[in-house]
This record gives sequence, structure tokens and C-alpha cells, in this order.
Amino acid sequence: MLTKLSPRPAVRRCASAAGLALALLGAGLPAAAADRPQPDLSPFYRQKVAWAACEAPDMPKDLQCAKVTVPLDYARPRAGTLDVALARYRATGGSRGSVLLNFGGPGGAGIGELATEGKQFMDLTNGYDVVTFDPRGVGRSSPVSCGEGGDEASAVTSENADISHPQALLKRVRQAADQCARHSGPVLPHIGTVNVSRDLDVIRQALGDEKLNYLGFSYGTRLGAVYAAQFPTKVGRLALDGVDTLTEPLSEQGIAGAEGQQTALDAFLDWCTTDVACPFGKDRRAAGDQIVGVVHSLDENPVPTDFGGSFSGQDLVGAIGQALYSKELWPSLERALASLVEDGDTRGVLNFSAGGIGVPRERHRRDGGLVDPDEVPADNLPAALMAINCADDPDRPAEPRITKDLKELRDAYEKASPVFGRYRLTQLLMCYGRPKGTDFIRDRVKDVPSAKLLLVGTRGDPATPYRWTVETAERLGPSAVVLDNRGEGHTGYSSSTCVHRKINDFLLYGSLPANGSSCPADGNDWGGGMNTSR
Repeated sequence: MLTKLSPRPAVRRCASAAGLALALLGAGLPAAAADRPQPDLSPFYRQKVAWAACEAPDMPKDLQCAKVTVPLDYARPRAGTLDVALARYRATGGSRGSVLLNFGGPGGAGIGELATEGKQFMDLTNGYDVVTFDPRGVGRSSPVSCGEGGDEASAVTSENADISHPQALLKRVRQAADQCARHSGPVLPHIGTVNVSRDLDVIRQALGDEKLNYLGFSYGTRLGAVYAAQFPTKVGRLALDGVDTLTEPLSEQGIAGAEGQQTALDAFLDWCTTDVACPFGKDRRAAGDQIVGVVHSLDENPVPTDFGGSFSGQDLVGAIGQALYSKELWPSLERALASLVEDGDTRGVLNFSAGGIGVPRERHRRDGGLVDPDEVPADNLPAALMAINCADDPDRPAEPRITKDLKELRDAYEKASPVFGRYRLTQLLMCYGRPKGTDFIRDRVKDVPSAKLLLVGTRGDPATPYRWTVETAERLGPSAVVLDNRGEGHTGYSSSTCVHRKINDFLLYGSLPANGSSCPADGNDWGGGMNTSR
């Protein structure tokens, strides 16, 4: 996710380089770790961002691009580095610094999102340079990939999977994890929110900002909360919209996500069956059955695409899930499904598919430098989503436990949603065979002694349930201020004029709403939510 800044001193200088180094030792580390000698990170914190016109021909002319360099491994900063891609829209008047955006995912590339959706953030340029970035492992910043055939976990969740022999199925999942490791390169063991948060602090310093001003959506709220826990004294104005959970294991997150997406699909079908163009007719119950039937049929017999790959039922589920984030996309989804059902044409649904369908491209750099935009692997978003979620979750049930629970798990996920259940279970199982994730988020992101944080939860959010906002606020402690959006759709900033105004007032002027206050539902419920990947 990329951005640009106004000309000013990029770093608030300490009295000397040695003073800067001492100030940075142990930054963002647990207290016990900070008592031990720490690696010298001062070379990274002395960087200045050099903005220039973005090289990609399809970028807006007023969008600028840059990079910062961060350690591959913060415990061994001399063992290798990687570049993080940045982009910005400059402040239109006097700038008080930067506001950094993360659009969610995990695995969402910020630069492309800011390039296409930048208009809705132009209000913020009245006081800030609006900056975004491609997190490590994502987009141009050393993108991870699983290569061709990296979705072996779908075999576990397919309709005809032989769950009486789960050992063989788990072997295929482990093989898929190994394949992801081979294709992703050295960044994969160092991916995850804890390291991205530390990258965020390096970016803050390189931009010349004493404190971090930040707007995060969906997964971006997890990143913001982790930053507040790691760097509480560097928190400026942080707004978190579509609040993620900090405590639920992936197994419970998956069920909650499947239930939310099923609710959104039901709302879409309620609308579709009242429209003459609906490909499923006017019988609402039959329409739901037809969707399930199409998914199962494509899982059994995937169809070829114009891009050289194949399109399965689970690919369709992923595409539908992306389209359901916003009511504004419903007519396009209806047309795409009609083309698929009536003509076998996958092009329309492929436009919604997260990460694209086809043969993943191999990137040509393994030295940590930025990759060219056209070399980002087609499967980067789903590969990064799996890698980051697994890196953030410490639970790794052993094979005997998974073997014992697999049928019960699949039944629970299918009960949550006959359409999205298997898709969500796939994401859970893909952590099998990967290293155990960090326990930092679950154990240490709580009672944050930072400046006030604005948390926005939407009552009808299909991806991040409102209760996660309440639970996360309680966990973060007195610093958290909750805004209750009574609308529908994923996140509120782009769908609710009230939420948009309240967030802007906080970021631009420091004006916080009262804790527990609410925004009424707008007339465009389900409209315009951020298209993240949860």
C-alpha cells in the first residue's frame, strides 16, 4: 500500500546517532526482552522517504510512490532486509504529517486499493499526507505464493472427501504447506502482524512523524491494536473500523465468518428473487438450494477459464464472498451469476475473485527488493491471508486431535453455512504443517496504556461481528472508545456518512465521540463497505 508526503525533515533527530540508537533498542519488545541487549535498529530508523512518481502506467498522476527498508528478522537485523512499498496522496494545504491506511485482508495490498479508492479519503488530505503500504509478504513487498496446486487443503473439505482416512488428507495439506514455503522465499518465516507492526513504526519514523496517525479496516484493526500494544507512547490518532478479534482461535473465527457471510448471502437472495433478472427464479428457498448445487457441481467438475486455470466451486464461494461486502455490488453479482449459470461464462465471477484465478507467476527477486507490479503472483492475496493468519495464531492441534475432530469440524462449519462452511474450514486446515504462530496478540495485546483509540463496529457486518468490537474494546481497556454503527455491511467509513464524519473529525481535529454513542443506519445499507478479505 503506497503514499507520498510533504517536504519537511524526515526524522526528528536525537542529539547524536548514539542517542538515537539507545532510544531505539528494545523498541516494541516485551519488557523482559527489553532488559536484554538488543540489536541495533538505528540504521533503519534513520531512513528518509524519497518520493517520486509511481512507475506503473495505470496509477493516478497525483499518487507518489516510495519504499522503506526493514529487517527481515528484527532479532537479527544484519541477516537480511526487505523493502516495503509505499504510496501517498500529498496534503492539499498545510500538512501536520501523515495518516497511514491499511485496508485489511490480511493480504490486501494497500497501493492498488489507494489508487482505485483514493477519492473517499481526499477529505483527509486537508490536514495529512494520506499514505498506505504493501505489508511484508504482500503486493510488491516480497509477495508470498503457493505456486500451482497450492490449494491441497480443498481436498479435505470437498463434498466427496474421504474423512474416514484423514491421515492421507492431512498429508496433502502438509505437502501444500511445504509448497507454499518453497515458493514464498525467506520472508515466510517472518511474516505476521507483530513484524508488520514493527515495520509500521519504521515507516512512521521515516515519514518524520513523532506519533502514528492511522486508519485501519477489518484486519487493519488487528494491526492497529498490536501497534498500540508494542508502541503505546507513539500512538497519535488511531481509528479502527470493522474491529477484528484478538482472542478467538481461528476455528471460532471461521465459524463466525461463515455465519456472517451466510447472512449476507441470504440478504442478497432475498433481493435477487424479487428481480426479474435473477437467474434462480422467484422461489427464495429454491434459490438457496440452487446456489449450493452450483457450488457442489463446480467442485466435482471445475471448468476451464480464459486465464489457463480452472474454476471450482470453492473459487465461486470466494468470489461471492467478496461481492457480498457491499450492496452496491449486488446487481453486478446477479449478472455474473446469470452468465455462469446460463452460459457457463466465468468471466463475471472472476472479476470478484480475491487474488485472481490462473497460474501464479513466479516473482523474479529473492533479495528483498520490490517486485514489479506485473510480477506479483496471482495467488498472493489468499497465500498471504493464510500465512498471516497462521503466523498470528498459536494453536496447532496435533494430527491425532484433528483426525478425531475432523468430521465434527466439517459438520459444524456446514451448519454455520452450507455455502461458505467448507471454504472457511479450508483456511483453518491450511495452518496444519506450518510453524506455530505467536502468542503475543492473544496474551499481550490488552490494557493498552496509549492515547485514545476509536473503535467502530457495524451491527450488520458480515465479516467482523459487532461483538468483536465490544470484546476488543474491553480487552484494550480505558483507551478504547466505541462508536456503534447501526447500519449493515463490512465496515462503516465508506457506507455511513455519520461514521465517515466521526472518523474524519477524530483524525483531523482530535474530536472523539462519546464512548458507546451510535450512528444511525444510512439509506444505503450494505453499500460501499471496504472490500477486505476476511
